[in-house]
Amino acid sequence: MVTVDLNIDGAVATLTVNRPHALNALNAEVLSALDQHVRTVDEDVSIRVAIVTGAGGKAFVAGADIKAMQGMAPETARAFSALGHQVFARMEASGTLFIAAVDGFCLGGGCELALACDWINASGKSTFGQPEVNLGLVPGFGGTIRLARKVGQARALQYCSTAEYVRGEEAHRVGLVNSLFEAGEVLTKTQEQAQAIAAKGPLAVANCKRLIRAGLDLPQERGNAMEQQAFGLMFGTVDGQEGMTAFLEKRAAAFVGE
Repeated sequence: MVTVDLNIDGAVATLTVNRPHALNALNAEVLSALDQHVRTVDEDVSIRVAIVTGAGGKAFVAGADIKAMQGMAPETARAFSALGHQVFARMEASGTLFIAAVDGFCLGGGCELALACDWINASGKSTFGQPEVNLGLVPGFGGTIRLARKVGQARALQYCSTAEYVRGEEAHRVGLVNSLFEAGEVLTKTQEQAQAIAAKGPLAVANCKRLIRAGLDLPQERGNAMEQQAFGLMFGTVDGQEGMTAFLEKRAAAFVGE
């Protein structure tokens, strides 16, 4: 059974978690399929943006598969957690942009998957949360770390310790969600956004992602030095010269990723 679909439309890939009967819950099979598709996206230089979404209209991903987790030994649970961390870290390290398109439940492991994307687009009907404490557990796929970096330490601790649900409007207000769209339009609007990004200089976009992610963990002076180095290197690329030439000639640039 296919648990994650991969569709490629030009320079934009869409990864769809496809277990609607289980509200797209994550198990080892789903994570392995995600890992395979993320590798494919990362290795294909023609793909510039990847959208992650869920099938069925009710959920992005409603969490990890509790039936699959019940009865796990501690060693097995650690391995399951490690698999999720591996996939999500690969998304973050990729030069491809990953955008989560959320239009429904985005809870537990689903919220962690969305947080591993470079940003989240959602509808007002979407529901976010880290409810693991209701099960006597903690987040296992990076939720405590990425959520705190996204919304701040105190708010992340509040969400994780109360297991409260956060609706789309509130998630947008606190910075968890970048763009809020009407229900039923999130994927279409995200595809439009992705196609617009795919028309930009791919090396420049990939380096923006690299610099911003790396810079968060560096002193400002070191981050600034990295930016200066990258800025200079861009002038030695075909795309950098093409972009400036096209601007001066008042035409659309034809970027080739070189």
